Amino acid sequence: MQILHSKIYGEDKAGIPLLVFHGLFGMLDNWGSFGKEMGEYFPVHLIDLRNHGKSFHSEEMTHESLSNDILHYMEYHNFQKVNLLGHSLGGKAVMQFAINFPVKVAKLIVVDITPKAYPPHHQGIIKALQSVDFNKVESRKDVEEVLQQYIPQKSVIQFLTKNLYWTDDKTLNWRFNLKTLAEKYSEFVSNAIKFGVFAGDTLFIAGAESNYILPQDEFQIKQQFPNSSIVKIENAGHWVQAENPKDFAEVVKDFIFDQKI
Repeated sequence: MQILHSKIYGEDKAGIPLLVFHGLFGMLDNWGSFGKEMGEYFPVHLIDLRNHGKSFHSEEMTHESLSNDILHYMEYHNFQKVNLLGHSLGGKAVMQFAINFPVKVAKLIVVDITPKAYPPHHQGIIKALQSVDFNKVESRKDVEEVLQQYIPQKSVIQFLTKNLYWTDDKTLNWRFNLKTLAEKYSEFVSNAIKFGVFAGDTLFIAGAESNYILPQDEFQIKQQFPNSSIVKIENAGHWVQAENPKDFAEVVKDFIFDQKI
């Protein structure tokens, strides 16, 4: 059994641990500031999804496999119950886990994603990533120049290039498993999570400038997560925690501590 790689803040704190899962092409480092801040109040585990960051690579990449990874992580750490937070693809993982293992979840926080299937929308990014020939590039700047031919947004390029690292044979490579993520893309993006109901406390956090959670999605959200509310964070798009970290952290804290949102 392979266990996901993590970084833990506030390990000595009392309270239910908060497990945090990033989105597609992300890694736990994207959540460092948030983890450090929340670790002042309770234990926080920032976790790399399979095929991302320093976690194991696998040819399997389904919502069910992501859910089982969370189960194995909890078993490894001997956690009976946790609070879960997932952004985007990580949100799909924690939703599926909450439906599969509801007694193991105290509170659920889903960031800028819904249970529905999404049309493919990362083809440009995948093509850009695949166009990088690591036999030819010699520096991060070289990689950025290749990506710029496909991706106009500087912030997206910066986000992606955080995944670059030097291998043992002194060449650059991606930390994520691009081969599996490209091949299995439709299995985890263009599929809804398996139908089921999680009746526990659930918070959906949307970026006010994002279109991932639409008004018409509320019906399906309430069907599967009847005890849920949706909060919009102003001045934030899809990467809510990075674009408005102050308001995002306050909303999470208030929800976990049962303050009125």
